[in-house]
Amino acid sequence: MIRATDITKSFEGHEVLRGISVDFERGKTNLIIGRSGSGKTVLMKCLVGLLRPEKGEVWYDDVCFSRLDTRGLRAIRQQMGMIFQGGALLDSSTVEENVRLPLDLFTDRSEAEKSDRVNFCLDRVALKDANGLYPSELSGGMIKRVAIARAIVMNPRYLFCDEPNSGLDPITAGLIDQLISEITHEYGMTTIINTHDMNSVVEIGEKIVFLHNGLKSWEGTRATVLDSGNPELAEFVSGVARK
Repeated sequence: MIRATDITKSFEGHEVLRGISVDFERGKTNLIIGRSGSGKTVLMKCLVGLLRPEKGEVWYDDVCFSRLDTRGLRAIRQQMGMIFQGGALLDSSTVEENVRLPLDLFTDRSEAEKSDRVNFCLDRVALKDANGLYPSELSGGMIKRVAIARAIVMNPRYLFCDEPNSGLDPITAGLIDQLISEITHEYGMTTIINTHDMNSVVEIGEKIVFLHNGLKSWEGTRATVLDSGNPELAEFVSGVARK
């Protein structure tokens, strides 16, 4: 589990996050939704330690992430997997080299062990035998699947996804959603997803947190999101601004 307590973050005197407290549950897909500028990305950056909040704490299970020194932060970060909006693959590296990168940086496994793990992860995302391809030879959906394989290659406890469906057609987006949901349950990870995609919300939103103007305005599940009674969330869900 990841717990944020009273997270407050400002830029140049403007309060972007205002006392956010929320638990992100282990073994579930936890979605953060909200309009552009609501604070979703800033919250995720606070959760992974890219930004330091002025107030509040972030806990990873029973460890206060916000108080860790450099060595402690490194230990937790090695348990994180990241899926970036554009995939963030290295253009000059093959699929295998991209997926293997965390193993090269953070482990002393043998070349054979690394190769076995890379092949396992590529097979898991239905990209068997794609090892020698370069990102320029991949479709958008394949790039996202390579990014997922790289994210799980270290068998992480925590998975962060920033707009994983960005730029994908609805069918491919649905396949990526299902893959993220499957590996979340398969590995028992705490998965946190930033998204604007309402299809993702209603298909895989086991826990949903709605941010509005830097506040946690609502939280619930996909079963309740369409009938929340929250006017700002209803506007977001429908895509129609209130008059």
